[in-house]
Amino acid sequence: MADTTGFQSSHISSSVGEKGGNCAVRDLLFWRDVKKSGLVFGVTMVLLLSLAAFSIISVISYLILSLLTVTISYRIYKSVMQAVQKSDDGHPFKDLLEKDITLSSDSIQKKINASLAHINRASKHIIRLFLVEDLIDSLKLALLMWLMTYVGAVFNGITLLILGVLVAFTAPLVYEKYKVQIDHYVSLVHNQVKSITEKIQAKLPGALKKKTE
Repeated sequence: MADTTGFQSSHISSSVGEKGGNCAVRDLLFWRDVKKSGLVFGVTMVLLLSLAAFSIISVISYLILSLLTVTISYRIYKSVMQAVQKSDDGHPFKDLLEKDITLSSDSIQKKINASLAHINRASKHIIRLFLVEDLIDSLKLALLMWLMTYVGAVFNGITLLILGVLVAFTAPLVYEKYKVQIDHYVSLVHNQVKSITEKIQAKLPGALKKKTE
């Protein structure tokens, strides 16, 4: 009984943490905090554009060199100022050096549990697609992959990531502004696709039809 209670508590904590993480991502993409969203968007775009122009080793090396240049310069500057002012303020990064960044086993376990839930759900969905549990869904995947071959012929991975970041940080704002109109057209498309899917399903042999649970 105690084990069951502990498992339920862990599951609830993971769910709460997951919801909190989702809210943080949502606030970021909807630009609730303009400074934070701008910083994340800018850093991500600079990183991706750098990867598009240079190798990943060069990008990582330049990032580390830039960080070291800032910290070493600041360390020397503060040391000189302390010598000139004859003060004893100590190490300029003392607070950060003394900050506890140790990961607890509980926090790691919560992250693992949340990740496993997503992995298991995705694995189950992938298996049913590849083993053709529903012919229509598997055909949709095949069509999508066929279209992606043309996308891959035009864009490389980094370009797609850059476009993905641009869409992720702009589409939510557009949707929020034109929500009613977008929902209307999405509903029309969804109903049309659903109607076509049902017609195809009706013409399939019994063994290939989607099983209703």
